[in-house]
Amino acid sequence: MSLGSFLTAFIVGGLICVIGQLLMDLTPLTPAHVLTILVVSGAILDGIGVYDPLIAFAGAGATVPITNFGNSLVHGALTAVKEDGLIGVLTGIFQITSAGISAAIIFGLLTALIFKPKG
Repeated sequence: MSLGSFLTAFIVGGLICVIGQLLMDLTPLTPAHVLTILVVSGAILDGIGVYDPLIAFAGAGATVPITNFGNSLVHGALTAVKEDGLIGVLTGIFQITSAGISAAIIFGLLTALIFKPKG
């Protein structure tokens, strides 16, 4: 790993985050809307074949932001459709993203048990 690869990851990941921040600051969109836009953008970019080359170029700069979740959903569905047919649309999504979804649920539960919400 060279300094250039770290810099590339930082710039690409930072640009994705800047886009999200600008959408929140300059539009009336809520964070939930921006989250949805970024996930759908990652899905569309994977669907047209652009996200995988972006991952090859930027590494963690493209795999860490939330856009990669949309990419993973579409990628899993397309891969499973090739292997299992139409049922793969449903099963492929969960096969590739189950670890991330499970971690979010478990850490959300642990956080809710440890901390008290402000009322």
